[in-house]
Amino acid sequence: MSDLPEQQVVVGDKPAEIAARVAGRQSYQPLYPAKIDGLLRMGDDALILMQRLLEWSFKAPVLEEDIALSNTGLDLLGQARMIYAYAGSLMEPAKTEDDLAYWRSGSEFRCAHIVQIENGDFAETVARNLAFALYQQLLYGALQTSTDPQIAAIAKKSSKEVAYHVDHFSQWALRLGDGTDESHRRMQAGFDRIWPYVAELFDADAGVTPATGPTDALFDELVADGTFVDTKALYAPWLEQMTATIETATCTVPETKWHARGGRRGQHTASLDRMLAEMQSIPRAHPEARW
Repeated sequence: MSDLPEQQVVVGDKPAEIAARVAGRQSYQPLYPAKIDGLLRMGDDALILMQRLLEWSFKAPVLEEDIALSNTGLDLLGQARMIYAYAGSLMEPAKTEDDLAYWRSGSEFRCAHIVQIENGDFAETVARNLAFALYQQLLYGALQTSTDPQIAAIAKKSSKEVAYHVDHFSQWALRLGDGTDESHRRMQAGFDRIWPYVAELFDADAGVTPATGPTDALFDELVADGTFVDTKALYAPWLEQMTATIETATCTVPETKWHARGGRRGQHTASLDRMLAEMQSIPRAHPEARW
């Protein structure tokens, strides 16, 4: 990952929204102890990407893929629920998975930008989910030996699902990239679109000095005692596998002049706010409802 300037990412917003967001830019909010913060990174990534995938319901190019995208989303929801249940049990007072999904504001979410950007066309969804599934495969593979038995168990169970996701989206990338001129163009555009958002998954502070607040050094002790893994070490094998798939698909590994940053510190785009407004509307409108 190169030494590039931090950029506050605003995707698809109107000028007035951009101005309001920049004016109200929030610094890192150390709301949680390091272990909980680290768990929320994983849980929030899974929950927000699940929501994006379910937006494809009845819109996928073929019926079978419509079901496959929904099933992938449900796998991610299951991962988020396990992680939230554990993170919530560590909080004082304890919180439920619903508390963490529906009753936090955008600045309390720790998801990376790659999972929250809007869907784009199908090839962009393939590129994003392939990149994220490969990241999860490496992350969960390493966490299976975590010294925290609960984290190790979550990683072991999730690894089986993620292996399917990698295979599924790899096949689509090959089909589109090595297909017609139009499908190749769109697959390359999909890789180009998501590439600036990749580095944040592995190193939230790469190439930048955050304006305020702690950095990934927050997790140094937990990496040292084997609870978490150093995600920076996962980038090289990720790039090797991703490059192999991209080149087999006859596409080109993109280059980028900027990297998205800030998601791990609670700095998000207006697109996340809009998603949360929809996702959280029913529980917030009817907080006493029981189903």
